[in-house]
Amino acid sequence: MHQELLINGIFIGGPCDQSIGKTQHYAPYDGKLVGTAAEAGWSEFDSAIDAAEEAFKTWQFSTSQERTTLLNRVANLVTERKTELAELMALEIGKPITQSEAEVTRLILTFQLAAKLATGNQPKEIDVTYDDRSKGAKVTTSRVPIGPILAIVPYNWPYNLAAHKIAPALAAGNTLVIKTPSTGALCTMLLGRIIHEAGCPDGVINVLNGPGVLAQKAAQDPRIKMLSFTGSPKVGWMLKELLPFKRVSLELGGDASCVVAQDANIDDAIEKLIPGAFAYAGQICISVQHILVHESHYEEFRSKFIKATESIKTGDPMNHEVVCGPVLSDDDAEKIIALLDDAEANGATILCGGHRTGRVIEPAVIENPTRQMRLGCEEAFGPVVTLQSYKTDEQAINWINASSFGIHAGLFTSDEQRIQTYFNQIEISGLIVNDSPSLRFDAMPYGGVKKSGFGREGVYNTFHEMTEDKVLVVRKA
Repeated sequence: MHQELLINGIFIGGPCDQSIGKTQHYAPYDGKLVGTAAEAGWSEFDSAIDAAEEAFKTWQFSTSQERTTLLNRVANLVTERKTELAELMALEIGKPITQSEAEVTRLILTFQLAAKLATGNQPKEIDVTYDDRSKGAKVTTSRVPIGPILAIVPYNWPYNLAAHKIAPALAAGNTLVIKTPSTGALCTMLLGRIIHEAGCPDGVINVLNGPGVLAQKAAQDPRIKMLSFTGSPKVGWMLKELLPFKRVSLELGGDASCVVAQDANIDDAIEKLIPGAFAYAGQICISVQHILVHESHYEEFRSKFIKATESIKTGDPMNHEVVCGPVLSDDDAEKIIALLDDAEANGATILCGGHRTGRVIEPAVIENPTRQMRLGCEEAFGPVVTLQSYKTDEQAINWINASSFGIHAGLFTSDEQRIQTYFNQIEISGLIVNDSPSLRFDAMPYGGVKKSGFGREGVYNTFHEMTEDKVLVVRKA
């Protein structure tokens, strides 16, 4: 497979084009070549920004029906090519095929949600009759697009997290320059091609595979009106500092904790927390990293959870039975092993797993972590979960709040008062009750506090981030 750059409706950098560099993309599981992709230099980034700026002059005035039609066409084309898209993702980034299929399903839903949003974006009248000066005046407000947006996409969700930037932007009337992930570029470039084939006007979406330093330069370009970034906290906050006067949305890392209370259904909690911790080898920013179990159930939970962990199928992501495939790179594997070694050196116990074969790491359960060890204060981003008992809700809440991250936390309980206590007291942006904190619905607000991010995604929230209110006051003559 070879994928080309998309700039102003033209595909650039075919396999025989010697003027454009190429990158090679290998499967993380077995190292086999998956495909090649054209690589942009600054000239291509500059042209893409120009194209987005020019296209915005007309696309911002497109009708809601035009936008809705385009978004629904994309959803339909993705549906037709679901198997192709899922298999490419399983190969290129090692996401197990069943999870890849699930991501493509969500990709379809994301574009459908955005299509409905485009239809519903109408001016709203504001009641000003409370003011005596309002006689004869009609006040309306409209959400209007802001201009060209630079969207930097992460490797772990190369379709749906791209869509969470692209679909609301198109619904709002913005144009885009998409920077694909270095690994996962083939997937995101294929999505760009599908959007083009759906009838997206030239220049409205431009898709580039290229080095991060050029994306940084593009982010600082005055023609770009907003940066939407999903990736590491280190890079995200660096970009935020470089853009003090530009609109920025950051979706960054996490180390989600989940509390299993004394009234929890233990078997139900284990059933949901196993995939929450180990699906896609834990390479999800809301993957479960820490589990706290009330002392009254700890021994039972510990025994059953270890048994369930040891039964997880690992290996080839093309195997429908595999839950935990490879991590992305050797560097990632080495980092995870280093986290396990540090935990043991600082008094924790590895209850099961942690053995490495190539880039596949057996799901590991670590007992008695502390916030001082690396596993207690860093994002693991691997198939590793810690396990500990707790006595009081205050103790569990303090553990959650001691984290420097804050996207989702989980709580298994049926106690309404306990739910409200956790919701009120945890320093986190979302509480998931009786399910894994890795649960996310595409319509709900999503983002983090502390080091985990700035702003909110989710189709409706992203639409709001990518638009601004424009007020019209008309007084009868």
